[in-house]
Amino acid sequence: MIREPMTFEEAAGRLVDVGRRFDGRGWVLGTSGNFSLVLSDEPLRLAMTPSGAFKGELTPGGIVEVDGAGKPVAGRPARPSAEARLHLEIARLRSAGAVLHTHSVWSTLLSDRHAGAQGLAIEGFEMLKGLAGVSTHAHKEWVPILENDQDMERLAAEVADTLNRHPAAHAFLLRRHGMYTWGDTLQEAIRHVEIMEFLLEAVGRDH
Repeated sequence: MIREPMTFEEAAGRLVDVGRRFDGRGWVLGTSGNFSLVLSDEPLRLAMTPSGAFKGELTPGGIVEVDGAGKPVAGRPARPSAEARLHLEIARLRSAGAVLHTHSVWSTLLSDRHAGAQGLAIEGFEMLKGLAGVSTHAHKEWVPILENDQDMERLAAEVADTLNRHPAAHAFLLRRHGMYTWGDTLQEAIRHVEIMEFLLEAVGRDH
């Protein structure tokens, strides 16, 4: 995939904007959530939010650049999110240009409520047409649910397995944790967050 040319500084500014936008919606309360933008595919480089930061108060200087192993690139301050490995797996397996992780109330509740089924089916909503490649409200979106894990290497392997088993999925949930989604571009990833958060809230309020 051909990426839109973007400097690290440009990517950092865009992630700061996402943090303010999502914080205002209550989707990244406290220091929860993390975001990344792909700077290059070969070698793989991400601009990523730092660990332990309030997403509504991010600054471009606090954004981290990480390599394909999730390690900070020399010369960039701060520590990347502990979940950098998950972002890298998604970027590789979905050829994503951006990966966004939120911790909304509804994604957290539904990830627990439907954990026994290992996923949640959503269908019949007009808003489904906001997901890439979906053209009808009759679409059935399967949202896989994974068990949360503090071992990032093990969880990254579970994420990779899930993405391979569900190639049509636009997002997945971590149980009692939150949602991951992605897009070819940052704008598409933002749209997927907003669509999925709407759908999760609609489903949650209906039960």
